[in-house]
Amino acid sequence: MNNNGLNLCSSSTDLSDHSLLNEEQAVFLEKTFKILSNTNRLRILHALVIEKEMCVSDLAQLLGLNTTTVSNQLQRLTDRGIVTSRKDGLKIIYHILDPCAISVMNYAWCLTQCAKCRKDQPHYLKRIP
Repeated sequence: MNNNGLNLCSSSTDLSDHSLLNEEQAVFLEKTFKILSNTNRLRILHALVIEKEMCVSDLAQLLGLNTTTVSNQLQRLTDRGIVTSRKDGLKIIYHILDPCAISVMNYAWCLTQCAKCRKDQPHYLKRIP
């Protein structure tokens, strides 16, 4: 278990421990990045990271989106096994199922911030011979 209380997958995440990706693996990885490359889905995931669990109407209100948009994006995330839901009376409560999604978001945020810092540094613009 990680510090979010989610079970980690058992496969090694160090790519240097694996042979070169074959075509099928690369396509699956590409689909994973595509599902995460949507502003609304990223914001929904981030809200779920912060709040742990939320229903569609609360997510819609928090993010300033309509409930249909949130519901559609949650369905895509559910189809990929990234989030899951449970019933609570009349509400359906969503939470992150796959902790790797949180790790990917953390690393992507880090990469974004580091790239921004490097770009702001004068030596970044100079070519090293």
